[in-house]
Amino acid sequence: MSFLNKKYKLQSSDKFDEYMRAIGVGLVTRKMGAAVSPIVEVTLDGDEYTMNTTSTFKNSVIKFKPGVEFTEETPDGREVKTTITVDGDKMTQIQKGEKDTIIEREFTPTEMKAIMKVDDIVCTRVYKAQN
Repeated sequence: MSFLNKKYKLQSSDKFDEYMRAIGVGLVTRKMGAAVSPIVEVTLDGDEYTMNTTSTFKNSVIKFKPGVEFTEETPDGREVKTTITVDGDKMTQIQKGEKDTIIEREFTPTEMKAIMKVDDIVCTRVYKAQN
């Protein structure tokens, strides 16, 4: 779990607008979301993880225990039932709502790759570790 307490800043994004459109995000929010480079940091306190995402547009914090379903309000305002599992340096987030989505995050010492899937759309966002 080398990713704990590291900050990762968005560097590149592929098919993010298509992903946001597929989950029902409106045009203005999509434009704002596409224009920012969020920073993601994951911390662990006991058996509870915190994923803090900050940007100039919107900040979000989710606290979770691996494998335990919880209600999440997504940055675009949807309410979903979320379960996150952690396997070494890989985190899988399953969101169940109007549109079920899967977000797989793979961490290395230098980057985090987030692969976001909904319907037949696969969005890849690469974040670089900040030191």
